[in-house]
Amino acid sequence: MGKIEPLGVIITFLKDRFDLHKDKAEQAEVVDGVRKGVEFRGANLWVLIFAIIIASVGLNVNSAAVVIGAMLVSPLMGPIMGIGLSLGINDFELLKVSFRNFVFAVAVSLVVSTVYFFLSPLSTAQGELLARTSPTVWDVLIATAGGLAGIVAQSRKDRSSTVVPGVAIATALMPPLCTAGYGLASLNFAFFFGALYLFLINAVFISLSTFVVVRAMNYDKVHGVDPKSERRIRRMMVATVVAIVVPSVILGYDIARRSIFDANMKRFVDSFNFEKSIVVRYNAVYDPDTCRLEVVMMGEPLTRQTIASLQGQLDANGFDTRLTILQQDNSASVQSHSLDKLYAMSTNMLADRQARIDELERIIARSTQQQLPIEPLRDIVSTLDTSSMEIALARVPLMSSEGTPSDTMVVCYINHAPGSVSHLKKDQLAFIKEWLRKATSTERIELIVK
Repeated sequence: MGKIEPLGVIITFLKDRFDLHKDKAEQAEVVDGVRKGVEFRGANLWVLIFAIIIASVGLNVNSAAVVIGAMLVSPLMGPIMGIGLSLGINDFELLKVSFRNFVFAVAVSLVVSTVYFFLSPLSTAQGELLARTSPTVWDVLIATAGGLAGIVAQSRKDRSSTVVPGVAIATALMPPLCTAGYGLASLNFAFFFGALYLFLINAVFISLSTFVVVRAMNYDKVHGVDPKSERRIRRMMVATVVAIVVPSVILGYDIARRSIFDANMKRFVDSFNFEKSIVVRYNAVYDPDTCRLEVVMMGEPLTRQTIASLQGQLDANGFDTRLTILQQDNSASVQSHSLDKLYAMSTNMLADRQARIDELERIIARSTQQQLPIEPLRDIVSTLDTSSMEIALARVPLMSSEGTPSDTMVVCYINHAPGSVSHLKKDQLAFIKEWLRKATSTERIELIVK
């Protein structure tokens, strides 16, 4: 009995920790909150449109921060959670309203994003767009976990936490819809269907998670529901989940196999250790029928026995991959690669030299534009002082105590002829210095009168 007691304590402790009923809000309060987020009219609809535009711009300019901002303000979670809640409590009137508003929101999102991308001058698909076109089983897991977190947070008495905005970011409902709009605008239907499929994965599994949590919390069901209608809707729900999951599992399995293949081929090529030959580059091509590994090498050519040994290592490790070694002496590809490298190097050198020439030309242009106004200065000084004199005007660099140039200053030197007396007064000298500041756009002016 002494051994069972600690186990009972642990079980009691875990039940207390994982209990969802402690701070649970009243069912009517939760249903009312979800119902308010279902409708798309007035302010809710305009917020949706603005969020679509923000997300489309973020995807267009490849800015993850802007895309995240759009997801934070998006109200798309409302009807999706409404569908899951209505299925959990058999409220088929709420189900109809939620589904109708969900379809309406999707249509509005597609129209607005399509119009934006049709009018946008940026037509190249960026990384943020491409990331939303190949859904996998991992997206199913993200949507499920996000949906669970969302409905748990929504069912609490205190709904002021950051969980719901976090779910909006994690499940990423807006970007796939906008990417689908991009696919329509550019008539790229692979983008359209891939992105729309990702959105449907998120929507279906958020709804499914909501349904599961509602049932787990034993919410009261709506009375007077036809059992046949309930069974029919359950069958439709199961069929929808299966139809959504199967393609994503297939895609996820394929992507996982590609990733494993790439990692294996990298390790295999990294294991090459030849004293007089080096790997220039390699290309691993995954194909369910025949995978290929092409390795470009330079240096002393590998013998046929060595190449056969490498192929044998691939076969022994269970990699159904055909190895091709391209070498310097028997492959025009290697020679072409070397020429490409030389051409790239020479192009870079020419570009650097041209950049230096351009910089020198800009310096010359600036010095020409900033030529010191010695002739206007002479006219001004001659007007103020009619005696014979010489005038010099120069811009000189200022050196800091550390030996680095810190600024420049303009030096004006006025030298009267022997026997002449300067008639320049203090206010006139101040006038000359102020004029020089404006004429040379320099604050540091040194005036020397002799």
